[in-house]
This record gives sequence, structure tokens and C-alpha cells, in this order.
Amino acid sequence: MADLLQEIEAQIAAAKTTAGKQNVGTIREIADGVAKVEGLADAMLNEMIDLGHGITGLALDLGETEVGVIILGDYTKLEEGDEVRATGKLLQVPVGKGLLGRVVNTLGEPLDGKGPVRSDVAYPVEKIAPGIIRRRPVSQPVQTGIMAIDAMIPIGRGQRQLIIGDRSTGKTTIGIDTIISQARLNKAAEAAGDKEYRPLYCIYVAIGQKQSTIARIIATLEQAGAMPYTIIVASPASDSATSQYLAPFAGTAMGEWFMDNGMDALIIFDDLSKHAVAYRQVSLVLKRPSGREAYPGDVFTSTADCSNGRHASEKSMATVRSQLCRSSKLRPATSPLTSPPTSSRSRTGRFSWKPTYFTKAPAPRFPSASPSPALAPRHSSRP
Repeated sequence: MADLLQEIEAQIAAAKTTAGKQNVGTIREIADGVAKVEGLADAMLNEMIDLGHGITGLALDLGETEVGVIILGDYTKLEEGDEVRATGKLLQVPVGKGLLGRVVNTLGEPLDGKGPVRSDVAYPVEKIAPGIIRRRPVSQPVQTGIMAIDAMIPIGRGQRQLIIGDRSTGKTTIGIDTIISQARLNKAAEAAGDKEYRPLYCIYVAIGQKQSTIARIIATLEQAGAMPYTIIVASPASDSATSQYLAPFAGTAMGEWFMDNGMDALIIFDDLSKHAVAYRQVSLVLKRPSGREAYPGDVFTSTADCSNGRHASEKSMATVRSQLCRSSKLRPATSPLTSPPTSSRSRTGRFSWKPTYFTKAPAPRFPSASPSPALAPRHSSRP
């Protein structure tokens, strides 16, 4: 008995008390995937919030007395009065070659049933891009595999390209054909042992698409043998508006890893119009004022990191090019010059906005020979 008492006294004497500080708050209101939290005085913008029940939130609206948190998961498990904690970490997603051939959600969690993702590196979703002066100019082309596009429209690694058109006109097909074309070029270079060829890895971000459409795209890529070079970030229409809003940022972070490690990546956002709708829904639930056509005033800013602007039925294709010795760009920044859009009324009676592209014709190959009037350099306008 005496030995037991001595052992207990020794443990008490060796015990040390330390005081820890943690940012803790409570849920005041919850609705439509957004929670209003009180008590998080030191919360940061885009900080991950632990809401309990294995659910994570993102601090998106910082007020004087409360914080607006968008919920990344099933918000029906949460109730008013629940305790939440700030993690002190910004939202991150797994990156690396372990994601190639996989289908993941906005948080990088696997959806294809092939086991956990093999990745030991995580990149923040929000990242500051370097200035224009530090970026390297576009010099290497990207071939889509479609002769008409490759012959008329110059697309290079490090450039963004907007694919705009009415419904069911083949916008998604252009992106999928481009992914298949890059896979074929990568395989041909590997078979030939060409060490100078830089493979172009592809990231397809599906925003607000039907699950059947995403499954059909995956089957097409698998049949063409393009999945080993492709990452699919799926945020279908059944996901919350929060997931659809963050999906293109997650895809961009995955592409930046390839860029930082001396590789090139092609990112296809399909499509940004649904992304703008999701951001509008999140903003209105956060009680932010609505702007033109009920869209928030900063909707252009929210999509500028991915591709430029918002449009009805638009898709975007952007390439992230590694910069080797020079500092690299984080987001594509080179695109054709665009004049102010012109509006026209379509057959259905709705207004369709069509930007006008001004491209400069290339100089003749032989300057000494006088070019024919048909081939003389001039500015041409294409709808």
C-alpha cells in the first residue's frame, strides 16, 4: 500500500500543467449549407473550421460579431448551439502524380472506389500569383487534335482560351478531344524515347454537371487510354453550391503542383457559368448584396484566378506551363485581345453575348515577295 501511495505521489509531482489558447465559437444560425458562427474572434479568411461530426467549414465572410462559414459536407448533421473550433490552417487539397487516373471531389477525396489517394503533399486552394513581369511568355503550342482549331486559333502552353457557344454545340467535346490528343502525344513520345518532349498532363473539372454526364466522360477517357494522364475533379449538380464554387480552385491548385515541379498541365473548367451560379447562391445566403442580374459584384474576381469572367453557357481551357529557371505564373494570363462584347437576339428571343476577337495575321514567309491581296496582313473579326 505504501508503494502505491509513493508511486501516485511521484506521478503527481511529475505532472506539469500548461495553458493553451484555442479559438472556439458556437453556431448561431445554419441554413442552406452556410452557418453563422459567434465567438471566432481570431478567424482568418479562407480558414478551415472544425464543425464537429467530421465536417469541415470554410470561413468566407468575416463580420464584426459573427463569421459566415460555408459547410463542406452534410450540414444536416449540425444544429444551432454546436461548438466549433478554428484550425488555424487554410483550405488545402492533396496534389501530386498520385492523383493521375483518379476521380476526386473538391477536397481531393476519392470517388472512384480505387482506395485512398497516394499523396503526401497538399497545396492551398488560394494562392497569390506573381506579377506579369515575372512570367514567361508563351512559346510552345498546344495541339487540340482538331485540325480546324489548330490551323486557325493559336493556343500555347501558359495561355487561357475561352470556349463559348450555345447549348449542345460541342464545347465539352473540344475539351475531351484535347485531353485524348495530349494522351496520344504523351504515349508516342514515351514509345519513341523522346526525352526532350514535355508531357502535358490534363485536369478536367466538372462543375454542376449531371453524374451520368461525368460517368460518360470518364468512360470515354478510359476507352481512349487517356486516364493515366488525367485527373478528374467532379462536383456534380447533386453537390452543394459550396463544393461547386471551390471545385475550379481545387483543380487549379493541382495544376500548380505540376508547374512548380517542372511539368506542364492543361486544366479544363466545364463550365464557369454554373460556377458563377453557385457563387451567387453562396453570396446571397451570406447576405451579401446582389449586383447586376442578381450576380454579386465580385463574381468576376472570384473566377479570374481560373479563367476570365462569367458567361452563359461558357467553358474554359487553360494551360499552366512550368517556367524552369524563371519564376512561374500561377494562373494563365495570356489570351487573345477582346473588344467590348456585342449583343444580339437569338432565335429563342434571348440575348446572346458574343465577344469579337481581333487577331493579327502572320507576316509572309518571304518578305521580298509581294503578298497577294488575299494574303495581305490585316485585322479580321471573328464572332
